[in-house]
Amino acid sequence: MAGCMQEWPEPIVRVQALAESGLSAIPRCYIKPPSDRPAVAAAAVVHQEVKDPPPALDINIPVIDLGELLAAEVGGVAGGVAEAVAAASREWGFFQVVNHGVRPELMRAARDAWRGFFRRPLPEKQRYANSPRTYEGYGSRLGVQKGAILDWGDYFFLHLAPDAAKSPPKFWPANPGNCREVSEEYGREVVRLCELLMRLLSVSLGLDEAHLQRAFGGAGCGATLRANYYPRCPQPDLTLGLSAHSDPGVLTVLLADEHVRGLQVRRGDGEWVTVQPIRDAFIVNVGDQIQILSNSMYKSVEHRVIVNAKAERISLALFYNPKGDVPISPVPELITAADTPALYPTMTFDEYRLYIRNKGAKGKAQIEALKGQASPK
Repeated sequence: MAGCMQEWPEPIVRVQALAESGLSAIPRCYIKPPSDRPAVAAAAVVHQEVKDPPPALDINIPVIDLGELLAAEVGGVAGGVAEAVAAASREWGFFQVVNHGVRPELMRAARDAWRGFFRRPLPEKQRYANSPRTYEGYGSRLGVQKGAILDWGDYFFLHLAPDAAKSPPKFWPANPGNCREVSEEYGREVVRLCELLMRLLSVSLGLDEAHLQRAFGGAGCGATLRANYYPRCPQPDLTLGLSAHSDPGVLTVLLADEHVRGLQVRRGDGEWVTVQPIRDAFIVNVGDQIQILSNSMYKSVEHRVIVNAKAERISLALFYNPKGDVPISPVPELITAADTPALYPTMTFDEYRLYIRNKGAKGKAQIEALKGQASPK
């Protein structure tokens, strides 16, 4: 990633500090172009208590129950659950999982620990200020383009796996005192969930259970954690907490805020749907590497985060990624006819991440630009 070894192009301003200053209008550098502004007023999703499954008439991403599969304690993957994962991956690229095996107490403890960090005094948080060399630590922007339109949010980014790539102790907050211990336990549990989902995705594609895990590097697969903090915003109709993008890796597992909705998913017709999280569920989305490996049978989907005038929002995103140096391309078994050629060239994840950083994360423009670049067999 040598092409990204540089400093931020401008002084970093913490969005939380802006929000807490009492300003009535956001700075120009946070105002999105009219075409990128929220389709619905953020005020429509203020501080709503998360319920159990939403009413049937509400549009929401699919919900998949893993309880019976985990309770069976058998080696094979249940076909019905795999088909549900397949349908969700084809139609939405997103789904929620319930009864997933991660203890609700651990989920809440992890979220509370990071909420505690963001409530620490600014000088204390500044000790962990990050740079684009690794992004590890306390951040407030992505990308190094000077004069870029920024997102209304702060974050903390860490590497959790594999062991050789873990963020060293200097990057971990000292307060709250349990932050590292809770986050590492949480990460181990969510990685296990990712490994189960990889088995389900493999079976759903008609492959053997271990195929995707092997293809992405086996035990060398990586996991990173980003704790997201979206402060209150006086003009939520003009900005976004996180601009529209698809995730570059394999899977993203999101622990959403229990009280404030903010994640929006773009459907095939271009409509933005605000996700209604279920209590103690995870929101899962497939990343660009699944789209590449499945030869676009499953698609990573654009998503974004809207912000709120009345309430802050916190979420934890765990990104499950391929081993950086493993060549990834469409699975040969899925290239079955002349009218279904391989759509994507072979590329390692390290190369893909550098490609995205150099080009900039612009919706799905970058992965779509790769289509048709595969060498003919």
